[in-house]
Amino acid sequence: MLKSKNKNLRNLKFKFQQIFILTFVSLFLLSGLVQSQPKAAAKPDLPPDLDTLVARVMKTFEVPGLSLAIVKDGQVLLAKGYGVKKLGEPAAVDAQTLFGIASNSKVFTAVALGILVDEGKLRWNGRVIDYLPEFQMYDPNVSREIMVKDLLCHRCGLGLGAGDLMLWPASDLNRKEILRRVRYIKPASSFRTTYAYNNIMFVVAGELLEKVSGMRWEDFVREKIQKRVGMDNSNTSCALVDKEKNVAWPHVPLDGKVVPVKTLYLTENVNPAGGINSCAEDMAKWMLVLLNNGKLSDGSQLVSERVMNEITSIATPIPVSRPAPELAPAAMNFNGYGLGLRIRDYRRYKVWTHTGGLEGYVSQVWLMPELGLGVTVLTNQESTAAFAALTNQIVDYYLKAPKFDWVEAYKKFTERNAQRSREEIDRIYASRKKDTRPSLALQDYAGLYRDDWYGEVEIKYENGELTIQFKHSPELYGKLEHWHYDTFVARWFDRELRADAFVTFHLNHEGAISEVKLLPFSSDVDFSYDYQDLLLKPVPKDKK
Repeated sequence: MLKSKNKNLRNLKFKFQQIFILTFVSLFLLSGLVQSQPKAAAKPDLPPDLDTLVARVMKTFEVPGLSLAIVKDGQVLLAKGYGVKKLGEPAAVDAQTLFGIASNSKVFTAVALGILVDEGKLRWNGRVIDYLPEFQMYDPNVSREIMVKDLLCHRCGLGLGAGDLMLWPASDLNRKEILRRVRYIKPASSFRTTYAYNNIMFVVAGELLEKVSGMRWEDFVREKIQKRVGMDNSNTSCALVDKEKNVAWPHVPLDGKVVPVKTLYLTENVNPAGGINSCAEDMAKWMLVLLNNGKLSDGSQLVSERVMNEITSIATPIPVSRPAPELAPAAMNFNGYGLGLRIRDYRRYKVWTHTGGLEGYVSQVWLMPELGLGVTVLTNQESTAAFAALTNQIVDYYLKAPKFDWVEAYKKFTERNAQRSREEIDRIYASRKKDTRPSLALQDYAGLYRDDWYGEVEIKYENGELTIQFKHSPELYGKLEHWHYDTFVARWFDRELRADAFVTFHLNHEGAISEVKLLPFSSDVDFSYDYQDLLLKPVPKDKK
């Protein structure tokens, strides 16, 4: 009986051992199975105290409203609005509030043409005149040789902002008329030798797009890009801003105070260069597509990787300059322009970026493909320091960069520039030759004048004073104040323009006016007021 009992105990012990071994093996295998399953990628963190940082930026640089989008590793981390749409009103900016993104529209034009490249309807190296025969530049050789990609990378030989007076402030010239007038703008440099930022070639690109696709730029970008990306809140025209309900009102600094501007939109002629209105929510989706080499969220391609590589490769080198001392960590090792995007480095990482500026709006899109990181800042005030400080502070967090206070740095930089501007104005007034008189009686300066590319400018003598009116630009209407000798200053009645100009009359040997030249009053005048590119000639009375 004892043997039988011991035998039973041994059998029971053996069974327990088997159960233990089987249980252990099962748990081990189950553990391995669980560990072999792919884990969902953890969502990257946002910078700590981000809202506090945004509030500090807005206060420091007097920004009423701001929209911020951050994407990382294929995910939207943030799409949020801050502040108010309009000073004096309580309506808050949210993730769907629209801002004018201005020149951040340029890459949309490049992508739109890239779609036609993918479809075999265009070639980047194809000659523009083969698709758009009516296109001409001042130099016939350039007209024959300029390629599609040349329209998108600021190397066509025109000077900085040349021809922009056909766009800014709002003009009555449509894109087809602007296309016709491009041939009269004289080059400032040889073809493909010099980087000089311009908007007019993007207007030409919009006309090229329409010619080849049969669709207006606005419709093509809306249907073929924005809808596919899911940019449901955005639109494609400056002229649509006042028709939107959820829109940030533009503001400008005027006489030492930030104020809402009266003018809310431009005309449609500018759209391929700067007409899109968008928001944080939509710009987050757009950044994800660009960072994913043109791939949409459903896995299809908006444009091919080959097209994206063309867009994001340097076509036009830009000289690398040393940053202001306050901004030393922003020093670059390389700099250039692709197709609708600037290509540079930041802390040794490649960056695809662009900024945008319209009256009362400035913005920045910042993409770092090696990090899968994108940041967009949209504002309704003209402080470029605000978007730069905020972007750099956010990017430094993800780079784990040495601690640096970009807000304080840009504050010092802005204050130094403001002092420089004051000193420049003092020098300008000090250089004025007092106690001089015009060569002619005031009424003899009155008349109709014409520039080859812009058109007509009229000077009138009324009630003992001279006025000047740009015929295609209603807002460019003001008083001519005598400065010295035969130079006057055009003081625009709309002071929000902040774009006064010197107007100098040149007399021939007979004492008659032979031509009139203009210059911006100071370097603070926006480059798009390209007065220096005008050469006004008197229109004979029998030809008016």
